[in-house]
Amino acid sequence: MAENIENKLKHLEFIQQVITRMNVNSFLLRGWAVTLVSALFAFATKDTNIQYIIITYISTPLFWILDGYYLSQERKFRDLYEVVRKKENSEIDFSMKTSSSNKNNWISSILSKTEIIFYGTLIGITLIVMFVIN
Repeated sequence: MAENIENKLKHLEFIQQVITRMNVNSFLLRGWAVTLVSALFAFATKDTNIQYIIITYISTPLFWILDGYYLSQERKFRDLYEVVRKKENSEIDFSMKTSSSNKNNWISSILSKTEIIFYGTLIGITLIVMFVIN
């Protein structure tokens, strides 16, 4: 009986490690997005070259899409955590397969409130800087 409880706890730990890794990846992407946009703004204002700003219109959506992917994976593993948490100790099989539910798909993650606010703000700031430089 004690071994079954240990198996369940270990399985939950594995899932939690994946959730943490997805969260860290998402955090790092946001940091890189802000850093890149800031650097491009600095180059654009130094040289008064609008082409640097156009690069942000390409890079920001790419970061947004990739961040949405990591968020969708994190959500799927959170769902898996709940499924495993509710399982009987004897049912633990250490499966890391996530469900493909529609509520945690890539598109819904890209269009989540936090993603829209963060990346929408970056795009909005880019628009403002573009008009100020011009």
